[in-house]
Amino acid sequence: MTEYRHPSETPAFWFAALLVMGITAAIALPTLCLVPLLLAAIVLVAYQANQSHHRLLLQEGTRVSAQRTPEVWRLAQDCVRRLQPGDVDVVVVPAREANAYTFGLSSPKVVVLYSSLFKLMDADELRFVLGHELGHVALGHTWLNTLLGGMAGMPTSFFGAVLFTFTFRGWNRACEYSADRAGLLACGSLHKAITALVQLAVGDIRSQAQFEQALAALDRQDEVPMNQFGELLSSHPLIIHRIEELKRFAASPEYQALQARVGMPA
Repeated sequence: MTEYRHPSETPAFWFAALLVMGITAAIALPTLCLVPLLLAAIVLVAYQANQSHHRLLLQEGTRVSAQRTPEVWRLAQDCVRRLQPGDVDVVVVPAREANAYTFGLSSPKVVVLYSSLFKLMDADELRFVLGHELGHVALGHTWLNTLLGGMAGMPTSFFGAVLFTFTFRGWNRACEYSADRAGLLACGSLHKAITALVQLAVGDIRSQAQFEQALAALDRQDEVPMNQFGELLSSHPLIIHRIEELKRFAASPEYQALQARVGMPA
């Protein structure tokens, strides 16, 4: 169940990876024999940071389970059944910001939901958010981003750090499109996927009029050249671009076939 991967994701990753490897090899050729040791150290540091973060989250947040949080657990299990991401823990942490993310090198990967999401969103919108994060897990983004985060933090020149960080931005944005497709497959409603994205961007929406005003404001952001340039430096596309991509995917035969598969009983 990874056929929903956005077509730009794989080429963007390999372009970034080959470019970085080529430039790194040219700059560091005299010390190339140290690369395996450096990579091993990077993996070790990323793994230890991941484990430490996991322990801290479990102390601060609430791990979703059938006993402690039955409604959220059922919702999460439904999304897991549909997308089959493998072994995953879901943790709810107290926060005013509306956000969610995933991390982890080893299993189980961890999906973190901010508690404010439950005040903003209904069950289908939460399915989109959860499905988005589970899509990151299923498609291999989670462990790779955790590792790349460790690599980005390694000692290097300023030019090297900038190059490494921004070379992978195109791949990061493609990953978001792929994960949005997973979110749509999890919730099964294009409208709910869009309202979830809009609320992540602007906050609580109480009426159709507010929704239309917010959507129009997000659409106008694409007309500002500075926002278009900023998107090139960001790990996430503009919200309006994500909505447009979701609309195209929802109208495709590919989506209809995949939705029929994920909607089948376990």
